[in-house]
Amino acid sequence: MVSGAVANPLLCDQGLIDYAAVQPEHIVPAIQARLADAQSRLSALESAPPAQAPALLRAIESLGDGLGRAWGAVSHLMSVANSPALREAHQTVQPAVVAFWSSVSQSQGLHAALVSARQALGNDGDPVLTRILDTEIKDFVHGGVGLPPEARARFSAIRQELAQASTSFANHHLDSTKAWCEMVSDPAQMAGVPARVRAMCAAAARERGEEQANAENGPWALTLDAPVLQPLLQHAQQRDLRQRLHQAFSTRASEGEHDNRPLIRKILNLRQELAGLLGFDSYAELSLDSKMAPSVAAVDELLDALVSAATPHAKADLNAMAELAAADGISGPLRAWDIPFYAERLRERRLDLNEEALRAYFPLDRVLSGLFAMLEGYFDIQVKAADGEAPVWHPDVRFFRIFDGNGKNIAAFYLDAYARPGAKRSGAWMNGITSRSSHLPGGMVVDGVRIPVAVLVTNAPQPSADTPSLLGWREVETLFHECGHGLQHMLTTVDTSLAAGIHKVEWDAVELPSQFLENWCYHPPTLERISAHYQSGEPLPAAEAKRLIAARHFNQGWMTLRQCTFARMDLRLHHGFQPGGNDDAIALQAQVTAQTMPIPAEDYDHFLCSFAHLFAGGYGAGYYSYKWAEVLAADAWGAFEDVGLDNDVALRATAQRFRDTVLALGGSVHPMQVFIAFRGREPQPDALIRLCGLDRPAA
Repeated sequence: MVSGAVANPLLCDQGLIDYAAVQPEHIVPAIQARLADAQSRLSALESAPPAQAPALLRAIESLGDGLGRAWGAVSHLMSVANSPALREAHQTVQPAVVAFWSSVSQSQGLHAALVSARQALGNDGDPVLTRILDTEIKDFVHGGVGLPPEARARFSAIRQELAQASTSFANHHLDSTKAWCEMVSDPAQMAGVPARVRAMCAAAARERGEEQANAENGPWALTLDAPVLQPLLQHAQQRDLRQRLHQAFSTRASEGEHDNRPLIRKILNLRQELAGLLGFDSYAELSLDSKMAPSVAAVDELLDALVSAATPHAKADLNAMAELAAADGISGPLRAWDIPFYAERLRERRLDLNEEALRAYFPLDRVLSGLFAMLEGYFDIQVKAADGEAPVWHPDVRFFRIFDGNGKNIAAFYLDAYARPGAKRSGAWMNGITSRSSHLPGGMVVDGVRIPVAVLVTNAPQPSADTPSLLGWREVETLFHECGHGLQHMLTTVDTSLAAGIHKVEWDAVELPSQFLENWCYHPPTLERISAHYQSGEPLPAAEAKRLIAARHFNQGWMTLRQCTFARMDLRLHHGFQPGGNDDAIALQAQVTAQTMPIPAEDYDHFLCSFAHLFAGGYGAGYYSYKWAEVLAADAWGAFEDVGLDNDVALRATAQRFRDTVLALGGSVHPMQVFIAFRGREPQPDALIRLCGLDRPAA
């Protein structure tokens, strides 16, 4: 244990970190101590005699684990409990953390040791060791180990600048979202807005000093937080209100002190320079060098096929929405702020389905119990509440343990489900707290093995005094999605953290388990398990369930084009775009939107300024990964459809095979080999087109 562990929770090497005890003043001394320990380990490794692959990889695994756990905790708190003091501490030590990892990836001695161990294995060595060594060596090459000293120094400086720019981008995004609010006092402006949303807006108004605010009479504070914004865009009858909301949302972080446009240009410039130093023509080519997709052309081919299949459906839906708008007296083409509203009206007309009304059947606790029952029934695991058994960072956070079929505790996870505007970033994600390892300290140890611990984060509506958190259908899918990520992290059987869970999995295959698990929402027995009216306990009526399943294909053309627009935008920004010249990223955004979507972007649209996936996450030159992995997920789900979704015996056998391959093998085997081991063949792109209903004639 590092000295000072008792006083500083970030230095804990036994058990889980006490997040509630972490204070900003703990961060700098803890990270400095962890860095000193990691540097000592690196120096010892660099001066050690050549080692066999198992011993070398074990030492590399230990090298930065303590630093990774401490820095991971700080980064996690930045996402879920952000504060000025936390930001300041993070900013103070981030350069040293980035510099250390750059020094690791550029270590000549460590790289030579890896190459020597790989050569000793030869072509007939252990395939898992071979895979890990090959990917480690490539990571070192991508880290600049082969560059001459001057270029290596510039490479490290670029990494520092990129880390700082990405953090600033994320902070601007969070702050600009938090800063915007419109106070509405005219009840006519709130026409059509569901009572649940009016209540949330009234509560927000009370927090801002309007003590008499109530759901019926207002005033209402409208914000850009997703649980409020999305239903407002879908249901507010006042078109001018929808326009103001859309404009505010689309211009976040695009002006004043929060303007991300200079950061976008800077990040793109730095990424291009980084790729050039490594001998790549573009950052996209560098990105794809460690992914499943073989080339930019292959990604373009997939996106083009999806756009071709989706466009007729999107245009047909747009025409149908325009007819509804015309009946409301709206002449001329629909605008961006009209689409969510009239898509809901079209859903109601075609399917007799009101998603807002359906929320009453999806209280969070019921969805969780049904999800866990499905996992127990088909994947042979038990999820048990363990609240109070692990320290948490907020009272709303829950803790669960996972047990295998023999009753052995094999994993655990936190669930941070509710939105906390201002302190917690928007969206949903899964992070690893600790990874499975046969010898590393920290976290939870069972039978001598450190078991994996994850955190699942969503932004579901906060419960009120008399109403639980009621999920919209997309929020249900999102919960399943993040659980899918969690399962790959937690059900791994790989005993080294270097390749356990999602580690070493090619980025464009990472979304396979998450998007696969979403399919279970549409499995009739599972849908029955996750739904019950929060007041009466009555199950979702069979007719409603049937319509909900049928709605899976609704608006798929539009949603597919939207995701393909983002993926094309990302690819163009990182391949052929000249950020240091006259090219303008916002202009490219408008161009790609016009080429892909049935309606152009609004003149004011600066969506890129809040596109955190690209500029503050891991998806730069990789956003296409969602669609690439969605093909894998659709084809994997096809294996379950092939045996019959009502055949529980066959479903359990297929689920066990999925667990033994996709969920168990982590990054120890190339994802194409993993997929073939599960499916018996390579994936077929048409599987996604069929699953989305885009192979059918457009209505």
